[in-house]
Amino acid sequence: MHFLKHVVSLIKEVFQFAWKKKVWWIIPVLVISFGIGVLIVAGETSAPFIYTLF
Repeated sequence: MHFLKHVVSLIKEVFQFAWKKKVWWIIPVLVISFGIGVLIVAGETSAPFIYTLF
């Protein structure tokens, strides 16, 4: 739970930075990076189950 608070705080600070400095290009980069990270984690956890099907 403590880790989640830090992650939320970090995301909030990045969006405040982008808003204040008008660095709009950083938001899509972070969203895409987060999406790729989620796909990697999801792929690692589902791989053992897929191998047992074959």
